[in-house]
Amino acid sequence: MFSLNKLSPSVTDMIRFDHSHVLVSFHQYTSAARAGVKKALAETICDALEIHATLEEEVFYPVLRRLDGAEPVIQKSEPEHDEMRRLIAELRATGPTDRRHDQLLHELMRNVMHHVADEETVLLPEAERMLDKDRLNELGAQMTRRRLELLKPKVGKIAANTALGFSGSTTALVVGLASALVAARFVAKKATA
Repeated sequence: MFSLNKLSPSVTDMIRFDHSHVLVSFHQYTSAARAGVKKALAETICDALEIHATLEEEVFYPVLRRLDGAEPVIQKSEPEHDEMRRLIAELRATGPTDRRHDQLLHELMRNVMHHVADEETVLLPEAERMLDKDRLNELGAQMTRRRLELLKPKVGKIAANTALGFSGSTTALVVGLASALVAARFVAKKATA
C-alpha cells in the first residue's frame, strides 16, 4: 500500500527546501531586469512565501507550540508572517517599473532572511531534537497534502512566472521549471485519484 508518510521528506527538510527556493528566486531578481521579468520573479517569491507561511502556520507551528510554546522564535513567527503578507500586498499593488517595487522586494527579502535564519538555527534543530523521525515524516506528509491543495489553483501561474522570471539563468530555469512540473504532475495525479 502507498504511504505518503514513508515517501515524503521530513517537515524540517521541506521547510529548508522552501527557504532555498525563495532565496534562489530572490537572487535572480535585479533592479535592471525587464519589467516583465521583475514582476514574474516577484510573483514567484510572493506565491512561494504565502504557501510556505500557510503550511507552517497550519502544520508546523501548532506542533512546536505544544512542545515549547515559550520559545521566543515561535512566538514571533506568525507576527513576522503577518508583516510579510503586508509587504506582499503592497508589492503586488506596485508596478514593476515603479522604484518602490524594488525597495519593497528588498525589504521583504531582508525580513525573510532574518526569519529563515531564526527558523534554521533555532526551530528546525529544536523540532529535530524533540520529534522522532516518524513524526517528522508524518508532518512532512501532512504538509505535502496541504501544499498540493494550495498549489492546485496556482500551478499554471507559477509555471509561467517561473519560466519568465528565471529566463536569464539556465540553471535556475531548469530547477524552477522542474519544480513547477513536479508540482503540476502531483496536482494532476491528486485530481484524478
